[in-house]
Amino acid sequence: MTDLKQQLTTYHVWDKSVRVFHWINVLCVLALIAVGTAILNAKGLGVSTDGKILLKSVHVYIGYVFSLNLAWRLIWGFIGNRYARWSAIIPFNTQHRAQISAMMIGAKAGTPIGFLGHNPIGRMMVALLFLLLSVQAITGLVLAGTDVYMPPFGNTIKEWVAVDSSTVESIKPYSKEGVDAEAYKEMRDFRKPIVTTHYYVFFVLLAAIFLHLLAVIITEIKEKNGIVSAMFTGKKVFANKPFDSGL
Repeated sequence: MTDLKQQLTTYHVWDKSVRVFHWINVLCVLALIAVGTAILNAKGLGVSTDGKILLKSVHVYIGYVFSLNLAWRLIWGFIGNRYARWSAIIPFNTQHRAQISAMMIGAKAGTPIGFLGHNPIGRMMVALLFLLLSVQAITGLVLAGTDVYMPPFGNTIKEWVAVDSSTVESIKPYSKEGVDAEAYKEMRDFRKPIVTTHYYVFFVLLAAIFLHLLAVIITEIKEKNGIVSAMFTGKKVFANKPFDSGL
């Protein structure tokens, strides 16, 4: 056991910004799932109209934190360390193809190849997760305006559905006061494909998160490189030099 420990080399992989983003994102997604599930089942739970407005408002406030955190991570993909950058995440580029080739050669030879950043399969999953999270953030911000008239589009939606400019400020969620019926119908027709997208991507995201967690657990058990602890410490350990350590 002592000899094995002496052979291990520690590498710093995930910078602080990536780690902070990850855990804020985890908390926000869990909270959004919980509140979103309550909203979807509001009728069965006996939630009143005021209660539903409160749930949706809380959902939006959490969504603001989620969206700002995600936006920062998207920016960090251009300025972070080499493992945080999009060039190390987005699949199907030259680097990704080289990683797939190395992984397959290693598998055939019985000598698994280690990766400091995401392995080739992990890159595809992480890219998918970022896509799904971004879709949820964008559609969620639009729905915040069409449903409970909250920023960033809430006032614009109010102006759209108002009888005239004098009634804009009087418009409240789930109230028809000051609302032009025809304009409101147009707004709801505009909203329909957005809410449908938000709804179905929610379930796709749940499935992707499950697969992501399963893959992390399997990788941790098989490779024992500290893939889980690295999101706390930023560091992974390897007995052999990882494929992407020299990139």
